Amino acid sequence: MDTLKSGADVFFVLMGAVMVMAMHSGFAFLEAGTVRRKNQVNALVKILVDFAVSTIAYFFIGYSVAYGVDFLVNAKVLAGTESADGYAFAASGYDLVKFFFLMTFAAAIPAIISGGIAERAKFWPQLIATAILVGVFYPLFEGMVWSDRFGFQAFIETTFGAPFNDFAGSVVVHAVGGWIALGAVVMLGARKGRYRADGSVLGIPPSNIPFLALGSWILSVGWFGFNVMSAQSLEGVTGLVAINSLMAMVGGILAALVAGRNDPGFVHNGALAGLVAVCAGSNVMHPIGALVTGAAAGGLFVWGFQMCQNKWKIDDVLGVWPLHGMCGMLGGIAAGIFGLETLGGLGGVSFMSQLFGTLVGVAYATIVGFSVYGGLKLVLGIRLDAEDEFNGADISIHSIGAYPEEDIRG
Repeated sequence: MDTLKSGADVFFVLMGAVMVMAMHSGFAFLEAGTVRRKNQVNALVKILVDFAVSTIAYFFIGYSVAYGVDFLVNAKVLAGTESADGYAFAASGYDLVKFFFLMTFAAAIPAIISGGIAERAKFWPQLIATAILVGVFYPLFEGMVWSDRFGFQAFIETTFGAPFNDFAGSVVVHAVGGWIALGAVVMLGARKGRYRADGSVLGIPPSNIPFLALGSWILSVGWFGFNVMSAQSLEGVTGLVAINSLMAMVGGILAALVAGRNDPGFVHNGALAGLVAVCAGSNVMHPIGALVTGAAAGGLFVWGFQMCQNKWKIDDVLGVWPLHGMCGMLGGIAAGIFGLETLGGLGGVSFMSQLFGTLVGVAYATIVGFSVYGGLKLVLGIRLDAEDEFNGADISIHSIGAYPEEDIRG
């Protein structure tokens, strides 16, 4: 029975890892559908290569930073059949698929950032940023929340009466990724021609609405692996997380539909806004609380995107700061409201714990984003030159466009 249980848990977590890995194709198509045609190839290549760099950085450095575990032992130890220096990995290679699962979360950080910096970022400096963020800065905060590194969770529980609840990463993954992206976007500056000299906004329409919609659908489906399988065992899995994720998603869609006046970009991103926000409290909320949280996130995304682009003149191409940063922050705090027993939740959470943990994550990520991208801007430069940006990242970086036959005929 023990062997069966360990094998079942390995398969369960592995399927979660595969579902979240598939979400990265959603990031790719969401970006490819939003950017101009001359930058579609770059969007697809960037997400895939970022995933590869993230895997290497997290395997050799990041996982150890977060959890104090490294894989520099023989395969028998990794598979759980032998121990080394008094430490034993779990049976059936469970710790290996757990790494795979958590690595796909870590790789979401550069995938989030990618959408904000699209169309004008240099390729190699961004890969260096990916290695730094996934190898060091993301796992530092990940370990604080999910492994109680530095006594962070113990301090919050002692001070506010409950630990910081971020079940599937509204703050650890999404808010951190979104607020790091803010620093990257500001350091890069707006795309050429995005804003006229008089301050008016030049509209740049999406290149492909079906690609954008496909990206949203892939992400939405994969999100149920992201959230439900964060239990990391069959024993811990609960349908409450699934129904809360569903309710938050539809709440985000409907709110964005109304607030965005039927705009398809807002509708499809509204689904993602709701899912971002429910991650933190999906294990403790009542489904109605999840619906309200998702609807609030859908409205917040529309407002945040419009303010970002039109008033604050921050050229965040896919709106990753409002989508992941703002909605992730909302979700972290909402878990401390709709997770309370008085509002139908399971309890075990505190509003002040959620507020404090969320604000620490936001402040940390903001400092990291401006520091990493500011440092790279100073040392290497992070933006394509004007001619390369005009020609598009596809030709400038990859020497091929998204539609080569048309380029030949032209």
